[in-house]
Amino acid sequence: MKQRLAGSGLRLLLVDDHTIVREGLKRILEATGDGFAIVEASSGFQALEALSRASFSLAIVDLSMPGMNGLELIRRIKAGYPGVAVLVLSMHAEEQYALRSFKAGANGYVTKDSASDELVRAVHKVAAGGAYVTASLAERVVQQLNGAVGVPRHAQLSDRELEVLRRIVGGQRLTDIADALHLSVKTISTHKTRILDKLQLTSTAALIRYGLEHGMGEDGAPPARGGGRA
Repeated sequence: MKQRLAGSGLRLLLVDDHTIVREGLKRILEATGDGFAIVEASSGFQALEALSRASFSLAIVDLSMPGMNGLELIRRIKAGYPGVAVLVLSMHAEEQYALRSFKAGANGYVTKDSASDELVRAVHKVAAGGAYVTASLAERVVQQLNGAVGVPRHAQLSDRELEVLRRIVGGQRLTDIADALHLSVKTISTHKTRILDKLQLTSTAALIRYGLEHGMGEDGAPPARGGGRA
């Protein structure tokens, strides 16, 4: 039988590889006075271990983590612990990440630059069985789904290829990416080759330029809204 966590409120699992982010989230949630019982995990593997030991109402998951990324973690949570709601808290404000998160089984998606009160609203709504997405991001997702804006070329990339692309655009070397994702440099190089082919680009410089134009820098800023997307 799983152990019960202390606290009269919701039981939350915070999954992020940055200690400072987890601490910031804990302060925001504890300041509400709602009695949240909070457990931290710094990786997807730690999260699954925590889930195997205790019951949780909600997992708040980052997408970009070393080893098992957030999308894979969401799938494994939904497969093994279908009663646990999942709220993605990501630096990525680009709609492709939200779409992939929901397809993986997430119940909500907010960006890390959201106000603290929005985060708390999202936690309560998702834990209660609802869905939540930041308003501006929801509008862009709908626009893409109904054809009001073009689907970007990187929509055809696999989840792993998208992660490699984001890291290349962020300035990481292939060796750094391999270490972060626990893969070989040869595998990362193969991913890069496939990314260039799918995006119809011929150089790393062109790939980085494409990524920056589509909001894939380290700050996760959304792309400028000039014309339609290629």
